[in-house]
Amino acid sequence: MADPATIFPAPLLKDELDIVIPTIRNLDFLEMWRPFFQPYHLIIVQDGDPSKTIKVPEGFGFELYNRNDINRILGPKASCISFKDSACRCFGYMVSKKKYIYTIDDDCFVAKDPSGNDINALEHHIKNLLSPSTPFFFNTLYDPYRPGADFVRGYPFSLREGTPTAVSHGLWLNIPDYDAPTQLVKPLERNTRYVDAVMTIPKGTIFPMCGMNLAFNRELIGPAMYFGLMGDGQPIGRYDDMWAGWCTKVICDHLGLGVKTGLPYIWHSKASNPFVNLKKEYKGIYWQEELIPFFQSITLPKDCTSVQKCYVELAKQVKEKLGKVDDYFNKLADAMVTWIEAWDELNPSGATKSAELPNGASA
Repeated sequence: MADPATIFPAPLLKDELDIVIPTIRNLDFLEMWRPFFQPYHLIIVQDGDPSKTIKVPEGFGFELYNRNDINRILGPKASCISFKDSACRCFGYMVSKKKYIYTIDDDCFVAKDPSGNDINALEHHIKNLLSPSTPFFFNTLYDPYRPGADFVRGYPFSLREGTPTAVSHGLWLNIPDYDAPTQLVKPLERNTRYVDAVMTIPKGTIFPMCGMNLAFNRELIGPAMYFGLMGDGQPIGRYDDMWAGWCTKVICDHLGLGVKTGLPYIWHSKASNPFVNLKKEYKGIYWQEELIPFFQSITLPKDCTSVQKCYVELAKQVKEKLGKVDDYFNKLADAMVTWIEAWDELNPSGATKSAELPNGASA
């Protein structure tokens, strides 16, 4: 008789991963994800009115935090967590005690591959995270650790062991992750291209990180995954994941960690209002012309050997170099330091292993 474990294999990292979902509505979308998500623990961060009841389908194990909970747990430091913006999701990263995080938006559904099979996005993210990255030398067959691929001729043997993967950045079918101006000029555009590829983003290259289909190793990079000050009372929105991605990539490069992008895909079901988006984004669209060169040119001192040390140093440089762009960046730099203080309070030494990492891995 066949071993049941071979017929129904145990979900990967079932006890080592939390799924973080920011929301303002009932989570009916989880029904579609039940075959893939039900074995895992959910952390739901409720945005908006804390008196509203969020309904979660039966059978899911979860914790739910609203604004009252955030204020109670963090006290005055709750000021670093955004309100009325999906940036609030990063509170879930902070209170998790698991090694890995997968975060997804509530308008993201299960996509199908070109053969018509449902894509288990979570499983693919886990496989990305559990295999090395190659940030120091680009492999033209993309991820050499995937089945059917390898290192091409001319790839240095000294670099073939790779480096630990900190981030797996997934993509989207149907509604692309466009900014408001692009939405306005291409209102009917849909992404139908399924590209069967995963690649490591090279060292020294920053990228626009989207938070709606994202996984990361919390022990390696968690404290850098701060989604900034957005939404209520702030002059900018829809740059929460961008900010986290820029900061995270700079720190990953410094500490010799890898970031992958490509598979897996989810189905992004609905487009947000481009006029509302433009109101949220317009300062960011203007500011990013100075933000990008800042992140491209930043260097971190050699004594920054932990994510926390890197992030506090990054906050210092944000205040020094971006504070003159707008006073918002002075507030953001202060919030970055508050975030690290709150992270360390909830994750005392030993509860998280994002401590000292050698940063001599840069090639």
